[in-house]
Order: sequence, then structure tokens, then C-alpha cells
Amino acid sequence: MKQANVPHLPDVQFSDEGRIRHLHLDSIWIQGSMDLRDPVRLVHEYVQRMMAWLLFVEPDGVPRRRAMQLGLGAGSLTKFCVKVLRMPTTVIELNPGVLHACRGWFHLPEPGPLLEIVLADAEQEIEQAKWWGTVDALQVDLYDHDAAAPVLDSVAFYAGCRRLLTEHGCMTVNLFGRRASFHQSVARMAEAFGPSALWRFKATREGNTVVLAFNGATQGGDPGSVLRQRASRVALSARAEDIEARWGLPALKWLKGLEPVFDTETP
Repeated sequence: MKQANVPHLPDVQFSDEGRIRHLHLDSIWIQGSMDLRDPVRLVHEYVQRMMAWLLFVEPDGVPRRRAMQLGLGAGSLTKFCVKVLRMPTTVIELNPGVLHACRGWFHLPEPGPLLEIVLADAEQEIEQAKWWGTVDALQVDLYDHDAAAPVLDSVAFYAGCRRLLTEHGCMTVNLFGRRASFHQSVARMAEAFGPSALWRFKATREGNTVVLAFNGATQGGDPGSVLRQRASRVALSARAEDIEARWGLPALKWLKGLEPVFDTETP
């Protein structure tokens, strides 16, 4: 495990609300949650939506793909990818306290054949060429203790994220904040990926908006065309049913909720 030299970082705490445990970084803002009775269940709707890239890959091939998370949070996505999907997974986290908390309080597994943990600044780490073109599912959830806006949110950062992806790779990003930063964030993503590559869900009640950014064609063709064509959506519906049966994720609801960020073509 690689460790970064980091400045002072916020302390990490947890709180319990019935059977749900929350992670905090020196504030009331929730950085992630776990069901104490079912530690691998994805508690929050937006976290479930971060798995929506599954709609665009063959389910049987998921264990042969690679996931990467930028930001560990409470370890929910990492645990799900490793323990449920059985995917090789790399997580990049800046704060050692978050890692220790996830191990002690949130059932994060130790590194092994399916899990690599890198303690580093994600902005710097993704510039290492060894990661380029290796990631099929990139999940980005980077917030400080104030949860006001993404910590990394530049065109250069999103271009670096795109470099990580395989030809058919997909980035999912959680956008949340008390400032109206959504439009600025997606404009930067559009500059890095192209406007037609971006799809989104409507915000959850808590204010989280998940955006999908596709590096290129999916196995079924261009993502936008696949989602717009009625015949393709029938096939996607069958895949969504498969996802729900295999992994208990609300994939049929995802399919109904996905919409283009920019309406670049007429349906």
C-alpha cells in the first residue's frame, strides 16, 4: 500500500442512527453510511446510482473488469465492487484517518487479490501512466468536510479521469453541494468528454446528482443512441432485470431515470 505525504486533514468520526452508521469528517455532513445488519448493502440512493454503468456491460463479464474509486467515503462502493461484484478494485484516498475508520467501523476488507488501496492525492495519482486505459468503472466522490462542492472539479482533472478509462469505460460522479455548482461541473466534464457523452439522474431528495460520462462506445454502440432507441432499450430492460436479480440493485428504475445532460440530438 502506497502512502502520500499530506497536510493536516480533518478528524474522522462516526454516528449511529438505528441500524445505520454514518461517517463524518469534523462536521454534521454525512460522507457515507453502512447498514450494520447488512454491511455490503448500498444504503443511499445516490450511491446505488453510482453503479449504473452496469447497464452497459455484460453481467457475466463484470468480474473481468476493473473498478476504481477516487475517494473512499465509508467504503460502500469499494465493498460492493470487491465482495458482491467480485471485481478487481483500486481505491485512492487522501486521508489515512478515513482508511483506518473504514477498517475499524465500516467492515472494509484488507488489501488482497481483488483490492488495492493507495493513500495519495487523487489529482496527482491519476497522472501516473500505469493507470491509464486500465479502468472500466471509475467512481468519483470527492468532498471535503464542508461538502460544499467537489474538491477536484477542473477540466484538467476530468481529462485525467478520461485517460484512466478503457475504450468502453464509464465514469460516474456524485455532484452535491450547497453552492449552485452543478452547471459549472458538467460544463467542465463536457469539455473533457464531449457533451453527448454525459447522462444524468435527477437529484435525489438529499440533493445528490449522479452523472455518467462515457469514454466511447459501449458494447451496444454509442451510449446516447442505445438509450434513445426503442429496440435497444428493450435489451437494456432485460439486462436491468438481470442486474436486479443478481445484485439487488434498482436497475429498472435507473433506466427510466437516465436522461442526457445536454440535449444534443432529437430523440
